Amino acid sequence: MAFKHIFKVALSWFSTEKVASPKSKVYSKSHHISIEGKSDLAISAAKAFKGDPSLYNPEDLLLSSLVSCHMMSYLYLCDQNNIEVISYTDHAEAILEVNSDASGHFVEIILKPAVVILNPEQIALALDLHKKANQLCFIANSCNFPVMHMPTCLAE
Repeated sequence: MAFKHIFKVALSWFSTEKVASPKSKVYSKSHHISIEGKSDLAISAAKAFKGDPSLYNPEDLLLSSLVSCHMMSYLYLCDQNNIEVISYTDHAEAILEVNSDASGHFVEIILKPAVVILNPEQIALALDLHKKANQLCFIANSCNFPVMHMPTCLAE
């Protein structure tokens, strides 16, 4: 039986339009996302798309969601396999292609998790669990582009 969970956000944007020329308007891309019981997120477009580079952008947030979800799935599997994880870091990259008509899509995300575990005899298993973590990850399962993994693992 599948369990369903509902997630809700509220977006707020107000016009601070600027006139670029008599024929066109440029609107601010900055806005706020509110999630009940949590701090608001200040968001804009990426700098490349005329947004405020000091704010998070949707592309940052998508990549962050995937990295975070993969880590949580991975830690769950390590717990299930009695692997004691000392640390977990990731320096992931997302590749976005923009078409001439201004549409675009992510073509690939590369996760680069670096894990330190306690027992050196479990390194091979710890590396292999990234494949299973990708299969469990809710965000990866929702993506229509490949999620690649370049994991490393060391023992303390």
